[in-house]
Amino acid sequence: MDNKTYFAIYTLMEPRGSKSYRHIYFTCFLLLYALILVMNIWLSVVIVLERALHEPMYIFLCNLCINYLYGATGFYPKFLHDLILDSYVIPSFMCGLQAFVIYSSAMCECTTLTVMAFDRHVAICQPLDYHSKLTKNTCGILLVFCWTVPFICMFIGVVLLNRLAVCKYHIDKLYCDNWSIVKLSCESVVINNLMALIVLLFYVCLTALIIVSYIKLIVACKASLENRRKFWQTCVPHLFSLINCSFTVFFDSMCSRYGSSEVPENVYVVFALLMLILPPLFNPLVYVLKLKEVRKRTKSFLYAHAHSSKTAL
Repeated sequence: MDNKTYFAIYTLMEPRGSKSYRHIYFTCFLLLYALILVMNIWLSVVIVLERALHEPMYIFLCNLCINYLYGATGFYPKFLHDLILDSYVIPSFMCGLQAFVIYSSAMCECTTLTVMAFDRHVAICQPLDYHSKLTKNTCGILLVFCWTVPFICMFIGVVLLNRLAVCKYHIDKLYCDNWSIVKLSCESVVINNLMALIVLLFYVCLTALIIVSYIKLIVACKASLENRRKFWQTCVPHLFSLINCSFTVFFDSMCSRYGSSEVPENVYVVFALLMLILPPLFNPLVYVLKLKEVRKRTKSFLYAHAHSSKTAL
């Protein structure tokens, strides 16, 4: 007789002190979620409504903001629901869906940042060819690339997960991720590891492309004051986003692979949440503060709507 047990429900990590402080946790995470929604929706709306911002760089930035909204919905509503009910459980199909949303969003962030690096490379190193290379069709293809690759990778990952029989039911994390689900299995996970390695190698190649682009950008900036100005204004926010993404994805990977037994629980929880807090909250803010055109259009957008509201009154 098969001695494996199949669980339809997984339990998630319970935040320390949740019995006493869950309402404080709820308030803090609700505020974080609200700020993420406001920042990313606000920036997206300004880019969509302001025709002067209908340029490839801003279109890719809008795509990044939409991706942050998509990823945030994979975690915050479920976690807020758990805090309210003080019940940290999730059906297996919802667990797979949550892992799909959160990690396809993380991959989409990486692909979008790669596309943005290509955009900056062409704009600074080949300015005369910029509009001929970054046409509407090219931008459309690049946007499809940003979303299609993560969706295909995660779809294959979820299919490979579903073929595994599990013999444990507890996920030592506040949300579901592929590797935590894989660790619940009693079967061989060689194929899952192979798929993870292929995805990792693909994104390492994208990272190499970004590094090569920035080497060429730095060389181009040495030869021109105008290029240095463009680099400082448009590439610095992108570099911040790259560092932010790399930092948070690295710590999330370490947490997923090695678990809370290797580090203190509080540190583990913070590291595991960095990917869901830092990029969607701070990256849009940096772009608003650093990009002169976005800042100017945002002010004019807010002024126009404030003026129209006063007129209506």
